[in-house]
Amino acid sequence: MRVLFVGINPSPGTYARGVPFSNNKTFWYLLNKAGLIDEKFSDLRDDVKLKQIYNTKFNPVYKFGLVNVINRPTPDVSSLVKDEEHAGRKKISDIIKRYRPRVVCFVGKITYEKFSHEKKFDFGWQNNIYDSKSYVMHFPLHGKASVRIRDLKLILK
Repeated sequence: MRVLFVGINPSPGTYARGVPFSNNKTFWYLLNKAGLIDEKFSDLRDDVKLKQIYNTKFNPVYKFGLVNVINRPTPDVSSLVKDEEHAGRKKISDIIKRYRPRVVCFVGKITYEKFSHEKKFDFGWQNNIYDSKSYVMHFPLHGKASVRIRDLKLILK
């Protein structure tokens, strides 16, 4: 695995579609613009084609994985319950230990906080997790796309 992306939890729409970050497809557009995937934007916009890309290319072709700290869908992170992340932290640690991705990319600061229980850290490179480098990227929906594209290009290197 080249990159394991770690999200906080799915939105209800994403959960219903069965494709991470499909409620607002910005994550997928950013992956494409940063050169991590090579897909037509029209295919990324189409729910059926995006699901096919995710199921047939995300891991087998691009060598990426994606897991959430918490699998319960919520409209936003304020609906999460304190300490709800414990099972997910163990699962993610086991995935990292077993599959040894080159990079573990946490999508947003809240995701990394829930995983690490650290409060003081900056975006960017963090301490390794086992043999994998770890990176905290800016959440795709907030701020300039150029910052997120830069994040993704950094982890690709």
